Amino acid sequence: MFLTRGLRLGLRIITGVILAVLYVPLIVVMINSFNADRAFGWPPSGFTLTWWSRAAHNAGALEALRSSVVVGLFATAIALVLGTLAAMSLQRYRFFGRDAVSLLVILPIALPGIVTGIALNNAFRTVLGVQLSLVTLIVAHATFCIVVVFNNVIARLRRLGGDLEEASMDLGADSFTTFWRITFPLLRTALLAGGLLAFALSFDEIIVTRFTASQTTTTLPIWILDNLFRPNQAPIVNVVATVLVIASIVPIYLAQRLSGDTSGGRV
Repeated sequence: MFLTRGLRLGLRIITGVILAVLYVPLIVVMINSFNADRAFGWPPSGFTLTWWSRAAHNAGALEALRSSVVVGLFATAIALVLGTLAAMSLQRYRFFGRDAVSLLVILPIALPGIVTGIALNNAFRTVLGVQLSLVTLIVAHATFCIVVVFNNVIARLRRLGGDLEEASMDLGADSFTTFWRITFPLLRTALLAGGLLAFALSFDEIIVTRFTASQTTTTLPIWILDNLFRPNQAPIVNVVATVLVIASIVPIYLAQRLSGDTSGGRV
């Protein structure tokens, strides 16, 4: 596609402005986590690791981190199982209502978070009569993590087709052997990418968490929100926010690299 010099320059400027709007605030937060000035005057008055040391010994922040990791790991495990099964069923089989089921699977991530949160809160407390807890929070996170795994797996299955699986079964392998020796190795990078994205999505979720967590369960994003405007907590909040940004970027970067693997794995 041919673009004039002026159009290319305009696109570069627009891209730069968009990236600045997205990432300059994050950079400021990260710089302020090392700012010696408690009031965060700009430019920073000096460099210090005091806030990082205090954050590392903050009981509330550490407990919130533990909760976020536990919820993320369990929600990701559930999503890997259910998302993979859903993708394989919808890709490999034809049945009445297939498109409707596919829509229902991806709907949770398309809905506004507050709608999902209210719906799950009512389902747990009113319909099922279950008190909010760490378990309800894990189930809530799994509902939208499933979508990420489903999208990765079904995209890989569409790329691979079913020739190798059919050949395996023609040679006498049963369904389990075909899955374990053929399908699973071809899906490994897609599953890992989907799992990393699901964990990152769960780790920084805040809206659904507000509606489905108990009063005694605090994740890292909730801790940041609760302490953001408390006196003397702002420096530690900046440190925790920096950790949250890094913890989100790493799995997303790895998932992007894995998703770019066009080989689909090796048997």
